[in-house]
Amino acid sequence: MIPRYSREKMEKIWSPQNRYQKWLDVEIAACEAMAKKGKIPQKALANIKSKVSINVDRIDEIEKTTKHDVIAFLTSLTEKVGEDGRFIHMGLTSSDVLDTSLAVQLKESTEILLSDIDELIKVLKKKAFEHKKTLMIGRSHGIHAEPITFGLKMALWYQEMQRNRQRLVNAKESISYGKVAGAVGTFSFVEPFVEEYVCKKLGLKPAPVSTQIIQRDRHAEFFTTLAIIASSLDKFAQEIRLLQRTEVREAEEYFSPGQKGSSAMPHKRNPVLSENISGLARLVRSYALAALEDVALWHERDISHSSVERVIGPDATTVLDFMLGRFTSLMDKLVVYPERMLTNLNMTHGVIFSQMVLLALIEKGATREDAYAIVQKNAMKSWNENLEFSELLAADAAVKKYLTPKDLDKIFNVNNFLKNINFIYKRVFNR
Repeated sequence: MIPRYSREKMEKIWSPQNRYQKWLDVEIAACEAMAKKGKIPQKALANIKSKVSINVDRIDEIEKTTKHDVIAFLTSLTEKVGEDGRFIHMGLTSSDVLDTSLAVQLKESTEILLSDIDELIKVLKKKAFEHKKTLMIGRSHGIHAEPITFGLKMALWYQEMQRNRQRLVNAKESISYGKVAGAVGTFSFVEPFVEEYVCKKLGLKPAPVSTQIIQRDRHAEFFTTLAIIASSLDKFAQEIRLLQRTEVREAEEYFSPGQKGSSAMPHKRNPVLSENISGLARLVRSYALAALEDVALWHERDISHSSVERVIGPDATTVLDFMLGRFTSLMDKLVVYPERMLTNLNMTHGVIFSQMVLLALIEKGATREDAYAIVQKNAMKSWNENLEFSELLAADAAVKKYLTPKDLDKIFNVNNFLKNINFIYKRVFNR
């Protein structure tokens, strides 16, 4: 049973309450570090920790006047703490809090996305083995090429999602850095120990060097990784859409009882889930472009990236979470039609064996140019006149010069195309 996508968990990460809580976590950790260094009295620290709390409505109310969210946040804390509130945010700049807390949020979001990917990988592996020997035609340029199996297609997707998982693990590492180094990253009014303490407590690493902010190449890597994963889902969904076309109908999305496909045409069963995933992938790719635009900022910092990240942070992670959950459910319930696959495979009267005939002629002594001409001539006749390719070859004097009827029988065996499937599976699943 595939679990529902974890929208509520993801939404909680990006909620105002949690965002301010992460800010508070940074501030409290900084106060603890400074107390250890004697910069804040232990009594004041105890008072701060016992009295501070988050009131989103009050912060919003203050921000209407200050026009600065961090100052509004700090003011709301001071109202609760009283005189000891002066020790909160001492030596820090806004981005110390914003960037460090954002790293925590992105890291937590990544844990959900990794769990989503693991669920999809399980389903793809199951489908790969279930359909390991389910024959279908392989296509290049949309045209029949040579036989493959549906399981091999699933193995390909499985391997791609394994790569995507590793990409996301790497991106999580790149984004898991905080900074508490002051207005331009020089530790002028806060000791490096404070940064080390805060980052360790929040499960981050200190950025080795920073300006007022953590550099946005890290964030660009993260969001482009999300875009790559979304693009893989787009690729898979597009394949489902192609296989579900009426003329093909080798696989299709599960159509549940009571479901409707069209307001006008009651017969319609449309690949709406796949189309939805393809559309959302465009959105996630646009977020990656926005993140790339954020890399170049003025001098030690400007604020042009901030408004972008307030949108793409929650949106990109939430949308991808939704996409992964939807596609996992789609694949788990996917309806596959092996008989239709065989019908389509045989519809070209055997011309899919053309390369095998070509190589057999060459092995028997024909030049490649002559062999190609012989095979192509018969293949085109088969294609244009709906005649069996093997029968045309058997009657061709140029073919008889090199190949016996027994040779042709051996050639026209679809299992010839599948002799290395086990080898491929071993490479994919036994790594």
